[in-house]
Amino acid sequence: MSMLFNTINFGWFFLLLALCFFMLPQQRRWIFLLFCNLLYYACFKAEYLLLLFVAIGVSYLCGLQMAKDTRETRRRFWLILGLTINLGILIFFKYFNFFSRSLMDVGSALGHPVTLPLLRWMLPVGISFYTFTASGYLIDVYRRKVEAERHPGYYAAFISFFPNIVSGPIERAGNLLPQFRRIGEFDGARAASGLRLMLWGFFKKLVVADRLAIYVNAVFNHPDPHSGATLLVGSLFFTFQIYCDFSGYTDIAIGVARLLGFDLRRNFDRPYFSRSIPEFWRRWHISLSSWFRDYLYIPLGGSRVAVSRAYLNLFIVFFVSGMWHGANWTFLIWGGLHGLYAVSSKFTQASRDRIAAALHVPAALRHGFAVLVTFMLANFAWVYFRANDLATANLIMMKIFSGDYSKLFIPAMDQFLYSLAAIAMLLTVDLLQERRSLAAWLDARSLVLRWAAYGTVVVIILLTGIFNGSQFIYAQF
Repeated sequence: MSMLFNTINFGWFFLLLALCFFMLPQQRRWIFLLFCNLLYYACFKAEYLLLLFVAIGVSYLCGLQMAKDTRETRRRFWLILGLTINLGILIFFKYFNFFSRSLMDVGSALGHPVTLPLLRWMLPVGISFYTFTASGYLIDVYRRKVEAERHPGYYAAFISFFPNIVSGPIERAGNLLPQFRRIGEFDGARAASGLRLMLWGFFKKLVVADRLAIYVNAVFNHPDPHSGATLLVGSLFFTFQIYCDFSGYTDIAIGVARLLGFDLRRNFDRPYFSRSIPEFWRRWHISLSSWFRDYLYIPLGGSRVAVSRAYLNLFIVFFVSGMWHGANWTFLIWGGLHGLYAVSSKFTQASRDRIAAALHVPAALRHGFAVLVTFMLANFAWVYFRANDLATANLIMMKIFSGDYSKLFIPAMDQFLYSLAAIAMLLTVDLLQERRSLAAWLDARSLVLRWAAYGTVVVIILLTGIFNGSQFIYAQF
């Protein structure tokens, strides 16, 4: 049974959960919430509950052992054991087939074909997210940034929290775990704020992302007959599709948690208004970017080492980020491109500043140009992210840069115009948000105006949304 946010099943599940949650005594709510977390996850594939239990149990016990042991060698042993098992689960299920196929391809290329086993199962839902949450907890306990959680129920509820287990945000123990000890009463203002965020998330997913997906899938799945113009539009549409799909999920997840009295980390901050790739990654998938910064980039030495080594550290982080996203060469290329972008941005920053100063380029013009260049660089890399394989990605890029712009594929003009209008509305809201909080602005307006605004969004969703229960893109990671 599908429990994706954009399905009727989830609507009924969440409605009953919220009603029962606040009817229960405060000290018993975590038990009910833990049950609902596990039920929610089991609806995707019950067999994979076992892996979730292993991740929870191992990280919980290793955390306790680190809290008990005072010897650094023993604490390090429990950290390594916990990380090995947690990340080992992720690596095995996500990359076993990739490594097997790659070795078989190498063997065939060298004239020594080999046959290796391939696993015949689906990737467990949310495995990249809950294993990173558990691993971050272990590292924080080892660094003594947080105390080991001694209550197994609270810890299990933290790792399995249903709003963010499928596609994040990747939570930190210091933020979310203490909230299970202080679950409060129903708060009307928080609930209204959460519902408003959920509404905007549904707009992003149903009106923008899923409508753009129709054109994107037609173009990317069969690129051969299409012109460079069509493929360029397809790539631009995907750039907005993945943003609205993923940030839409995050908005709904944060809104759901907020209604229940929990605060999740912000995961997006209008990334397509970034002026550089490093800034883009401070605004895009913030919970993952900060996870790699704190648990990989800084331990590698960060920027406190020689410049060449700092650049290498930066590239490694982006390359590993590509691996995290999927077991496919297209993701490795995507991560590598962003690594090159980030290194190039830092390497050329001083030179670009001097040239702009010498030419007396107006700040507004420079800002706008930087945003446009950053957007196009991200768009270029998204082609590799979306393409089914490396050969298809290269074909699409070759056609885009071939200059073949003789015709543009438009299957249905009204649907095409709906897509453009949805993108325009999204960018308008994001641009206004860059200058001031629309939520605060709405809160300061009259009740009639607020409800008129919410009603308008609801009507737009009902009239132009795509209600096919399509999977969120990041649910596959």
